[in-house]
Amino acid sequence: MYEYFTGVITKVTPYYIVVEVNGIGYQVYVANPFRYQESTTDIKTIYIYQAVRDNAITLFGFYDMLEKQLFLKLLSVSGIGPKSALAILANEDHQGLVGAINADDVGYLVKFPGIGKKTAQQIILDLKGKLDEVQASQTLLGQQGLDLNLTASSPYLQECSEALLALGYTKTEVKKIAKKLTDFNGKSTDEFLRQALKLVMLK
Repeated sequence: MYEYFTGVITKVTPYYIVVEVNGIGYQVYVANPFRYQESTTDIKTIYIYQAVRDNAITLFGFYDMLEKQLFLKLLSVSGIGPKSALAILANEDHQGLVGAINADDVGYLVKFPGIGKKTAQQIILDLKGKLDEVQASQTLLGQQGLDLNLTASSPYLQECSEALLALGYTKTEVKKIAKKLTDFNGKSTDEFLRQALKLVMLK
């Protein structure tokens, strides 16, 4: 079982990143791939959860141990799979998530893709009062973007839309959010995706 990889991130897609360690490229699914930057020299540590099934071995990555712990807590809930857990973690307001669970706020939880009322209630039942040790990682806030100093936002918006689809949001939901982002003055896909996820939680 892997604990973490330390290497360079050689590829970033809306679905996953590729972490190269000693000449081997590992496909790692993460909550927000655009939080990371492609590089050939910048060494990063990605914390890993390895899911083993009969027909597949899948790697899930996390920015730090706090994010990984929250993922494992969510994964312990009946009805929550890795994809749903990643979609929940993609929203950077982890404190808000913990607060919603402790406050029995079903309305907050059902805003995440694939989370219905029944699953939201199960999350509250299983995790209420059990997340005090899992604090939102401050390192997730204000991460570096791909500061390319470009005036055109459409490439970022396009990648943001693809990332939302990868998280499980419907095309209709993505179109609505994309429309609200047309005037957003973000300088990276990461900034666009963070703003998009904030808008999702306000709907």
